[in-house]
Amino acid sequence: MRVLVVNAGSSSLKVSLVDAGDKVLVEHEFGVSEGRLDEAALATAVRGMDGVEAIGHRVVHGGPRYTASTRIDHELISYLVSISDLAPLHLPSALAGISSVRALLPRIPAVACIDTAFHSRMPAAASTYAIPKEWRDRHGIRRYGFHGFSHSYASRRAAEMLQRPASELRVVTCHLGSGASLAAVAGGRSVDTTMGFTPLEGLVMATRSGTVDPGMMLWLQRHAGTGEAEMSDALDQRSGLLGLAGTPDMREVLKRMAAGDDAAALAFDVYIHRLRALIAAMAAAMDGLDALVFTGGVGENSPAVRAAAASGLRFLGLEIGPTLNASLVDDADISAPGARVVTLVIKAREDVEVAREVRHVLSVPV
Repeated sequence: MRVLVVNAGSSSLKVSLVDAGDKVLVEHEFGVSEGRLDEAALATAVRGMDGVEAIGHRVVHGGPRYTASTRIDHELISYLVSISDLAPLHLPSALAGISSVRALLPRIPAVACIDTAFHSRMPAAASTYAIPKEWRDRHGIRRYGFHGFSHSYASRRAAEMLQRPASELRVVTCHLGSGASLAAVAGGRSVDTTMGFTPLEGLVMATRSGTVDPGMMLWLQRHAGTGEAEMSDALDQRSGLLGLAGTPDMREVLKRMAAGDDAAALAFDVYIHRLRALIAAMAAAMDGLDALVFTGGVGENSPAVRAAAASGLRFLGLEIGPTLNASLVDDADISAPGARVVTLVIKAREDVEVAREVRHVLSVPV
């Protein structure tokens, strides 16, 4: 089955055609800004893909109602519209993609591939917030986790590269891009992750703050008169690397840091500090670590980030080879000789994982 995969992220829309053997036949990438797609470019790309038999839309948040991927219908779309504020950088663009592709290919079966599903079976200790029971029950507030397809693919690919069963491995997968999260994957199952109820929790990201003290937000409301809309915009759009260094692009941060820019140096240090701390936390959730995986735009293309992160984690058995780390090769082992824990760089292939999910959903009779 040839699957058209539509992957709406926080800063880009990726469209690819994946064949029955998980080979990516064609792929295109477009910029996304505040949920606005280049519909003409998307239409041109889709019309150029022959033999589409099914469509898979990566949907970043399924909310409490959808914990597994499902066929797209009006009820699903209405629900996603109602929870758009849970992922304001992602769900509007996903909904726009669903609408555009539906108009182009109205007779092709389409599946909403729920990115939170991979984390839906996390232990209660990892998924539960220590907040009033009424909030948890009434509003479905829990730690959902995100980048599920990326973490799922990276951990499965790591097992293939190491020629070991996934059931035997404890892997920390680092999806580092405009959005960023880690997952602790033990025996092929997510047992902890860094994003939570929304994609705002956890690591420092391009424009997102990552975890901050909620008491600080209450203080700003009370003493500075900061309203909900301003707070949401600041934490989602004006924080992270952008808030610290004035640019959301890690490549630019590194360039400015090399030129002696103090703000860029601070941004990099804050980013790495949080990254190291949470990698260690993910390892602790599995009582150890067999492999560390870097994936995503920054994870795959920034040797400096990988080197800085690993250099502070030698106590876990991590050691990377400088020469291996400097070469940007897809799906590579960059571990130093004798390292107790393997470090891998794996090209993100969420589209392959989404295509597999589509085939699974459509194989079940309606």
